[in-house]
Amino acid sequence: MIKKITFGIIAGSFLMPQIIKGQGLSWDDEKITLLKDNTKHTLMNTESLFEERWDELAQAQFWQTIMLLSPDSCAVNVAATRQILGIIPVHQWTKLTDIEKSAFKLSIKAANGIGSGETIYITTGKNDFYKFQDVFNSLSKGVAAFEKNGVDPWYAQSILLIESPGQLKKSVAGAYGAFQLMPAVAKKYGLIVNSSIDERADFDKSAAAASKLIFSVCIPEAKRILTNHGIQFKEKDLWFRLFVMHIYHAGASNVAAVIAKINPSVGSQALVKEMWTTSAASFGNNSQNYSQLILAAQLILNNMIYNECDDIIHCGTK
Repeated sequence: MIKKITFGIIAGSFLMPQIIKGQGLSWDDEKITLLKDNTKHTLMNTESLFEERWDELAQAQFWQTIMLLSPDSCAVNVAATRQILGIIPVHQWTKLTDIEKSAFKLSIKAANGIGSGETIYITTGKNDFYKFQDVFNSLSKGVAAFEKNGVDPWYAQSILLIESPGQLKKSVAGAYGAFQLMPAVAKKYGLIVNSSIDERADFDKSAAAASKLIFSVCIPEAKRILTNHGIQFKEKDLWFRLFVMHIYHAGASNVAAVIAKINPSVGSQALVKEMWTTSAASFGNNSQNYSQLILAAQLILNNMIYNECDDIIHCGTK
């Protein structure tokens, strides 16, 4: 149980070749078909999250809390581990002076036996952004679009859950659409993006472009980086998929820089966790958080499936 914290302790444009369907790849064993509001949905199951105990990681639990937390509240947490120490109202936090904020963080460390060298974050709730109910109906459509192009549909589900869930918002960097494509990337894969037309708003066209990006750049670059370090992998391993997603978000060169700094000998959950606390080139805090967000969102989706759906028609088994 996360406790509430009071403030009494403080005074005061070229086209890529068409991806050909049917390359001997199948994800049928990972699909789950269900009914929600009398509509059939086919999604990717989340079994590996529990089999490999990703769900028990503090980072995954932390981001679940943040994604479901109202923006009028914030979580006090340890930066390195994402251990949540308590929840405080945003209005109480923002009215404090810098000196009072520092005093509060010091008192929290002392009360919880946190070392003086640790950093305390105050993270605002984001349930106004992560609109899982709104994005739910598009997940099945994204899964089908990626599979049609012979691309692992797990990636479509993950991107849709965290990039711009249930809404069309443009990022500060200029990414837009359900798959948050940058203008140059969208144009490279055949979309029109200019002052009067932006086809990134078209779900089907964005899905096609994103699947081509994953297929022709992200997965090959992931394999190249890992192979250069002598690391073995399987494309359906969850750690490998999360690794690919870091490339989708941060770019291959930045991920390569992080791996060079870590210099791992094996690929595993441990490698992904080390990426969460390692910075290199432009791979910083936002990049570190990316796969944590995916894990949290998939866990929230799992809860939605089993708590809100009318019936599970088919559950693929490995």
